[in-house]
Amino acid sequence: MRAAGQSAGCRRAKCIALTFDDGPGRYTGTLLRHLAAHRAHATFFVVGQNVAANPGPVRQAVKAGHEIGNHSWSHRNLTTLSGAEIRSELARTDRAVKAAAGVTPKIVRPPYGAFNGTVRSQTTRPVVLWSVDTEDWRYRDSAAVARKAVKSASPGGVILFHDIHPTTVKAIPKVLESLSARGYRFVTVSELYGGKPPKLVYGGSPRAAVAL
Repeated sequence: MRAAGQSAGCRRAKCIALTFDDGPGRYTGTLLRHLAAHRAHATFFVVGQNVAANPGPVRQAVKAGHEIGNHSWSHRNLTTLSGAEIRSELARTDRAVKAAAGVTPKIVRPPYGAFNGTVRSQTTRPVVLWSVDTEDWRYRDSAAVARKAVKSASPGGVILFHDIHPTTVKAIPKVLESLSARGYRFVTVSELYGGKPPKLVYGGSPRAAVAL
């Protein structure tokens, strides 16, 4: 989907954002190498406790030009928490990312894509969901994941993957090759929207892209 806030480059080019949730994990380093081989940038929505336990991949991702988003500290459903608990989940993750890579996440993706007014009120940052769910968490099949990502891709899209699954990481070269052949440019979420996310909530199925 295209949006009024997209960067000038992405208004002219076929931009798409690949996003990876729940890491860093043992396969994130391999994923970073796949992305580098295709000169592709991506956005990683990291879980704070995983960053604290394994900061290296986050540091490498930032150095390579990828974006880091906040995916909570413990991957709890934020809609079940109090405002104070939500703030703690986000703040602890911010601190872990800052310690690992010297940056603070500018965007948030709530676990399971679950958010409500309480979650929204606890952060001023854009809440980023997705336009394509590859369901790689359900179907641990690299070929199936790649097919769904490529078939469902569209300019301005935000594709959801999970870099904690080896089958997902194995699928990425095919995704990159296929979409590159179709003229897509791989950018971060913030690059896709030029730092100015649309003031809309995209709902229904497929899931939303950005909410303010």
